[in-house]
Amino acid sequence: MSSAVPAPSPRVWSVGALCRAVADTVDARFNPVAVRGELTGCSRPSSGHLYFSLKDASGQIRCAMFRRAAGQLDFVPRDGEAVEAWGRLGVYEARGDLQLVVERLTRAGQGALFEQFLRLKAKLEAEGLFHAGRKRELRDLPRGIGLVTSPGAAALHDVATALRRRAPHVPVLLAPAAVQGAQAPGELVRALESLYALSTSQPLDVILLVRGGGAIEDLWAFNDEQLARTLARSPVPVVSGVGHETDFTIADFVADVRAPTPTAAAELAARPREAWLDELDQSEGVLRDAVQARLDAAAMRLDQAASRLGRPLGRIAQQQLRLARASHSLRMALGTGLERERGLLAAGASGLQRAAQARLAHEERLLQAWAPRLQRAAGRSVERGQHQLDRAALRLELLDPRLVLQRGYAILTDPEGHAVTRAAGVQPGQALTASLADGDIALQVQARP
Repeated sequence: MSSAVPAPSPRVWSVGALCRAVADTVDARFNPVAVRGELTGCSRPSSGHLYFSLKDASGQIRCAMFRRAAGQLDFVPRDGEAVEAWGRLGVYEARGDLQLVVERLTRAGQGALFEQFLRLKAKLEAEGLFHAGRKRELRDLPRGIGLVTSPGAAALHDVATALRRRAPHVPVLLAPAAVQGAQAPGELVRALESLYALSTSQPLDVILLVRGGGAIEDLWAFNDEQLARTLARSPVPVVSGVGHETDFTIADFVADVRAPTPTAAAELAARPREAWLDELDQSEGVLRDAVQARLDAAAMRLDQAASRLGRPLGRIAQQQLRLARASHSLRMALGTGLERERGLLAAGASGLQRAAQARLAHEERLLQAWAPRLQRAAGRSVERGQHQLDRAALRLELLDPRLVLQRGYAILTDPEGHAVTRAAGVQPGQALTASLADGDIALQVQARP
């Protein structure tokens, strides 16, 4: 009778050692790993980490996505969404649970779409469709705005509300098109083409291409190559407002301006009406001040001219005084000379009669010789005085106020005889006298302007 060979005893593991061994085996066998499944049990505590499970019809696995990786997500994970997760499979030794540490998470199918997006982006960028040099600036005051979006989209309401608030005076031309689905790229191209044709016959300075947010599949119509090339040949600047701020499409790169949202696209295209009205008010104030300054300067020059015309008598009196002084000086000079000569003759007669007679004879000869010259000198002096007097009289005549009155002007005086030079110096009902070229007229002030 043979004896049974005892089975070898299994190795006895500590719990921690067994968990580490399983973790090493899983890491060497599977990692890195990509898993597709449905989200369930999503939670995001204040630490910023993301915890969830992936499941399908036959299994479920716990997942953890730490804060750094979770912060790079371009969507908010929700229970029931189909996703693809890339990461490393391991064992959480504290509980002995199998766990997937996720490093990248996308919606199911998004990976292939993203690769397609990157290929088209690189192709168009190499052709120069994204170059900054071809981007055009928007007009501050557009004459017309083209709008391409779906008539039933919330983006249409947002854009219309913003434009109605900021620039209700600017006409908006809507070119309707689907913004999601297989037919959307073709409809978007046809809508843009219709606006391009309209821009040749009516003012159209900017086109808004807008759509609300969504998943990459929802926005895929705006990653179409034909749409991108149609945008590139737009005759007017295009503003792309597709999705949310974190969403990027090929249309965003081709457009002249990218807006983070449809509302922001409308705000970029139309400056607020209040800003234009403020500038107009400021310009009006500057013009008003300039005109008033010109009027003040002209009024000052007019006052100065009127004051000079109002004092001709003073200048005439000054010239007459100068003429009188000159005439008196001439008479005094002649009289003094004759008296001096006579005194000398009388003094000589009392001393030496002969010498006096001889001196008298000599003086008489001198006097006879000088008399014509003195007379001529006096005549010339009188002529010069008369000439100066004639010139002064001519200037006085030119300054005669009656000459001004003969040209249709009048001199206004109050009852005391004072000249009225300013409208502010009279009151309604006051009596005035208007001196004309041929007489005076009594006036009464009816009203002051």
